[in-house]
Amino acid sequence: MIITHCYKIKPTCEQSVKIDYWLELLRKHYNYALGQRLDWLNRTRCQIDRCSLISCPIGEISSRPDYYFQQSALKQTKKLFPDYKEIYSEVQQINLQRLDKAWKRWLIPDKKGKRGGRPRFKKSGKLRSFCFSRVNHSKAVIKFDGKQIITTRFGAIPVIVHRQIPDGFTIKTATITKKADGYYVNFSLEDKSVPSLISTENIKTTVGIDVGLKEFLTTNTGETVSVPNFYRKSQSNLARKQKKAARKEIGSNNWKKAQNRIARLHQHIARQREDFHYKTAHKLVRENDLIAVEDLNIKGLAKNTKLSKSIYDVAWGAFIEKLNAVAVKRGVHIIKVNPHNTSQNCSNCGQKVPKTLSVRTHCCPKCKVVLDRDENAAINILNKALNEVGIILSACGGLDVNQPVFAQRCASKTRNFFV
Repeated sequence: MIITHCYKIKPTCEQSVKIDYWLELLRKHYNYALGQRLDWLNRTRCQIDRCSLISCPIGEISSRPDYYFQQSALKQTKKLFPDYKEIYSEVQQINLQRLDKAWKRWLIPDKKGKRGGRPRFKKSGKLRSFCFSRVNHSKAVIKFDGKQIITTRFGAIPVIVHRQIPDGFTIKTATITKKADGYYVNFSLEDKSVPSLISTENIKTTVGIDVGLKEFLTTNTGETVSVPNFYRKSQSNLARKQKKAARKEIGSNNWKKAQNRIARLHQHIARQREDFHYKTAHKLVRENDLIAVEDLNIKGLAKNTKLSKSIYDVAWGAFIEKLNAVAVKRGVHIIKVNPHNTSQNCSNCGQKVPKTLSVRTHCCPKCKVVLDRDENAAINILNKALNEVGIILSACGGLDVNQPVFAQRCASKTRNFFV
């Protein structure tokens, strides 16, 4: 299992200037390597026996600039630009590895056939971190003694250790990051042991949750968590700061200060949302052995809709990722189900009851059940998840969350029978 701990560091003014200078040098090297790749791609986009209507190569075409080609050119880079000698070789190599990963995401589709966007040139100040591949190793260039990180280039930098590294975890990598309110170090921690999932027979409590904009989530028992609206509440303050920044001369010190105030506010909003997500996720995982959620297409929901700002503000996708990460540590099951018709079908009899988004109450004309729309959807989500793991609903029309009923598959038939 791999987790990441983030700690704030307190570099001196000289150390801060040096970190910023390293980031600027790495940004220029990243842009040069990206330009080298794009130039090679433009020169080789037409076949050798015909000309392209877009462009044709002029002069000799160099070798393909992949990661190994660019990594081997680091020695020549240090000869031409002596400032790069100060930066550790592993830091420069990881910088090229990041570019190579982004390049492959663009050119090579994943299992679903999707590709990432084309890598972009980074503007000044847009590269904010550099990484060390080893920590506390005999050959590592960075050490951590529990109170400070020590390197030969920067010296000792104090670390605010607000939480101790868990027992059994070893530090694998360290990443120094520049944020709006200062500098941070992220330690990647690894533990060989992986928590095992709770066995299906030992599942005692289950919950299905339906996320929404009226309520952040609604459970199958009718419990709700209100929407915090962190961004919406800060919109007026953000607009005021942006208006002040627009009056400053671009590039001046006052303009930079105004931009930093905007960045700090965005950071505050993001941290509020992250804290809310983690507290909600921990509460759900602490009280349940199985959690059922919808496998939502967030980008599709937010595309071409008036609710896109609200959808991105509640950040369902980020919440589900955090919920999954917290559940893995405790061995809790997270089941993602198809959201198709979870709001339309009746949770009591299965009858499809079409309704628009403005209709917030589910009224079934067949069995006469009346439920909140989100609660009805949460029950359907839980039912789908229970069927996937082999827990079948009882014939009396519902499953008590404290007493799941397990299914046993007959060897000669495909139908599930109750035990």
